[in-house]
Amino acid sequence: MNADAKDPAPPRRAAIVYNPTKVDVGTLRALVAREEAGGGWAESYWFETSADDDGRAAAQSALAEHPELAVIVGGDGTLRASAEVLAGTGIPLGLVPAGTGNLFARELRLPVSNVKAAVTTAFTGVDANADLGLAVLDRPDGTQTRRAFLVMAGIGLDAHMAGHTNQRLKKRIGWLAYSDPIARSILGNKQFDLHYALDDEPEVALRAHTVIVGNSGSLTAGLLLIPSATIDDGLLDAVVLRPRGGGGWTNIGYRLTFNRMLHRTGFGRFVSRYSPTPRAIRYAQAKTMRVRFDEPQEIQLDGDPNGVVVGATLTVQPHALTVRVDPQRAAQRRSAAPVLAS
Repeated sequence: MNADAKDPAPPRRAAIVYNPTKVDVGTLRALVAREEAGGGWAESYWFETSADDDGRAAAQSALAEHPELAVIVGGDGTLRASAEVLAGTGIPLGLVPAGTGNLFARELRLPVSNVKAAVTTAFTGVDANADLGLAVLDRPDGTQTRRAFLVMAGIGLDAHMAGHTNQRLKKRIGWLAYSDPIARSILGNKQFDLHYALDDEPEVALRAHTVIVGNSGSLTAGLLLIPSATIDDGLLDAVVLRPRGGGGWTNIGYRLTFNRMLHRTGFGRFVSRYSPTPRAIRYAQAKTMRVRFDEPQEIQLDGDPNGVVVGATLTVQPHALTVRVDPQRAAQRRSAAPVLAS
């Protein structure tokens, strides 16, 4: 025997964090076993979320095993909770989206309706960096809550939709279930007073209907809400909706309908450069955003209601996450990234 010969490296091992209510577990196990056999992986660790665990406890158990890959199976809420635990560890995250919105997975151009393709990408894709949003929420009782978010934090219409949409209906018909709360909010046009500050700039007061801070700018159905927001630029982007009646909502509707064309095509950018932004929409960009309210407001993080707040400090942790993506889809995402007019 050659004394200089080294023992072969032990096979890599993945950890699977999964929400059993979102996926056929038998099918998932078969697909994972297929990738293990094809890629020389050892049998994966499995960690199931539960009714009283949004994913944090399962992700912490997965982290304790020091896997070479963590595969997160579930909706945006499961992914957000897992990312909060695994951020900064360097462990690549493979995403198998199984929720209603799957906004983070859509931003990464991952397959959102093909579990087999998503599992394959998780095990064989390339690594990419992604930022993580952090929110310190000031509660009316004087306490604070610290939470992470991957896509968007919203106050106003956005949070009301998250907290008051019929969940059974949402499961059946997806985002169409939001049509009723949206219509009610537009007709009521209820607004609130807020004070915000960007980085080291002075505080500004205004009245708004909706405030959304995004690490990513896209919604479902191809709508681009915050054109300059990207998940790996080390910045947060905000949009404030403050319509003054039906005409304001019409302008907002037109802007959202054509945002993708205006910011992601050459002709659209030319038109956008010489087209004024509607007064009903205000955009902002910063590394830190602080906001406080005269009256408590509902807040949502990545589509999940997070109670009421009297203020919040939102920051970004650049490149805190390593995510597995399909190389061809990643190239398409980079080529479609917005180029802002100077």
